[in-house]
Formats: sequence, structure tokens, C-alpha cells
Amino acid sequence: MSGNDTTAFRVTLRMNIHPGMEREFEETWYRVGKAIVDHPANLGHWLSRDNDDASVYYVVSDWVDERRFREFESSDDHLEHRSKLHPYRSSGTMSTMNVVYAMAGAAMAGAAAGGNGH
Repeated sequence: MSGNDTTAFRVTLRMNIHPGMEREFEETWYRVGKAIVDHPANLGHWLSRDNDDASVYYVVSDWVDERRFREFESSDDHLEHRSKLHPYRSSGTMSTMNVVYAMAGAAMAGAAAGGNGH
């Protein structure tokens, strides 16, 4: 498969949050997340908390392509977004990847058809 056959460009962040600041971090992430999902190249944006360590979070965002993500990454909107989240972070890492295949599960197909996925 060539790079042009990918379905999305995915960014995954692992963020370590200062203990005791988790709830405030979640609320701030949700408030400032609009800057990401309103970008015309963004396909989706998710926040997940680790089951084994309540101070570890994963942020996943999908983009139409790497070029458009990199443009957003250097934008004033993104820099403002990061500055609001920075006080909560003790450390973090970022990984980028190209989604090769995307397969929706049966529950998603039911939800798209108006079902409740049960």
C-alpha cells in the first residue's frame, strides 16, 4: 500500500497529569477541544484515561492528512489550546501514524442505522 491509500493520519498523545489535577484537566480538555474538532481537517478527537493509572491519559485525534495536521499543530489556535493544558501535565509523548485500514464494528453499524447498538 502506498501512503496515498491511508484512511487517516492519527496522532496519539500519552499525557501524565499531576496527581490530584485529573478532574480539572478533563474539564479543561473538554472546553478547549472545540479548537480541534472545529478545524476542517479534523476527523475526530478522543480523551481516554488509563485503567491502571488514573493520572495517565491518552488523546487520539484523526486528521485527513499529515500536512493539514502539521498546519494545525503550528497554528495560534493549537498553541492556545496547549497553553491551557500545560499546567496539568508532568510529562507526555506524541506518536503519529497513518491508519492503513479502518473497520467499524457491528455496534457502530447498528448506531449508524438508528439502533442503540445493543
